[in-house]
Amino acid sequence: MKDQMILGMYLGTGYGSQPTAWRADGVQADNYTNLDAVVRHAQAAERGKFAFVFLPDFPAFSEQMAVEQPQMTLDPIVTLTAIARETERIGLVANGSTTFNEPYNLARQFKALDVVSHGRAGWNAVTTSDPTAAANYGAAVAERPERYARAHEMIQIVEALWGSWGKDAWIKDKASGRFVDVSKVQPANLQGQYLASRGPLPIPPSEQGQPVIFSAGGGQYGLTIAGRHASGVIGAAYTIEDARAQREAARQAAQEAGRNPDDVKFFAGLMVGVGKDARDVLDRRLSYAADHLPTRLGYLGSMLGLQFAPEQIDQPLTEQQLAAARPSPFDPRSERALEVAREGWTLREVLAHGVIDYHPTPIGSPETIADHLQEWFEAGACDGFWLSPDVHDQDVDLFVEQVVPILQERGLYHRDYEGTTLRGHLGVPAQYGPDPRVA
Repeated sequence: MKDQMILGMYLGTGYGSQPTAWRADGVQADNYTNLDAVVRHAQAAERGKFAFVFLPDFPAFSEQMAVEQPQMTLDPIVTLTAIARETERIGLVANGSTTFNEPYNLARQFKALDVVSHGRAGWNAVTTSDPTAAANYGAAVAERPERYARAHEMIQIVEALWGSWGKDAWIKDKASGRFVDVSKVQPANLQGQYLASRGPLPIPPSEQGQPVIFSAGGGQYGLTIAGRHASGVIGAAYTIEDARAQREAARQAAQEAGRNPDDVKFFAGLMVGVGKDARDVLDRRLSYAADHLPTRLGYLGSMLGLQFAPEQIDQPLTEQQLAAARPSPFDPRSERALEVAREGWTLREVLAHGVIDYHPTPIGSPETIADHLQEWFEAGACDGFWLSPDVHDQDVDLFVEQVVPILQERGLYHRDYEGTTLRGHLGVPAQYGPDPRVA
């Protein structure tokens, strides 16, 4: 049987990945505070047999909210708990900052979610470097070495707390009157340079033992987290070559830490709009984002080595501009931007293609989207994808109903869940407490 890709769905708020998706037809403008919307989208992803939903977090207000919806939920744990109550199989992954939390709090929140969801929780352990977020905690942003040293301590203490309640400590014997064998619940007693916790954490194991750790995994510092601790890496790569290099780097880091490289799954990000064809998707995007796109015109010009007048936004590049265009060697998105421009689209339409988004943005027919996923997967660029649909109320269902069946027919994607836990969905080994393979 050929390898099959693993899919995750990036939900964030109840709107979508497009910054002004809140203005799209059929979308309730108050979905930011409507948990029913996020639950509905998670249920759709579960119908598509997605391995997990992924919720970001950014603990600060952004001035961009003047016109754009936020790209985070009200509270990740509250939202995932609501999703857990209305789903059965799909995994539940959220960011949790190692910079502005204490180990006991994170350990308790994620393990409680893991238990009430019957083994479906995952923690994306991230450092926080935004000064506005730091100010909310009365702190300044520490230098990167300190942030990552703290992150390593955080993860080690959290895992020790997760394993502090012994697997068979919960007796629950009414006849004898014994509820817990306290000799099998032991303190963690860990003290580091930045963090400490005594423990124990009074929460028994879930069906998968403990939550699955994810990592953003980028750069030298991120790779140390991914290699030593993560079972899933939330990647950001714009080309197959870059994604393949990031995946191999994460696998190598795991091997160097004493783990099996196959225990680390790399997920490439994908921003996707599904329609009859590219024109259909562009028309939908322009219906709610047309007046937002001009703010990006200057950036597009810098990518192509050109200067654009604002009045040219509804015109294509001239022959002279096409001849003079030079993709920036420092921005991997530039080649794609020029490729789209050469197809004759107006500058507004070029921007609507998503050429300056941070992930590939294939748009068009279900077959077009499936082809992109197949090409990347079969090239060894990833173990799967985390998808960011344009507008959740439209594109989640479209992807599930139209793209997923194509992937299944091609033998690239499973037809049903084979297990009940997030570890089972990812195909990563059981773990309870710290990984004994990692020194």
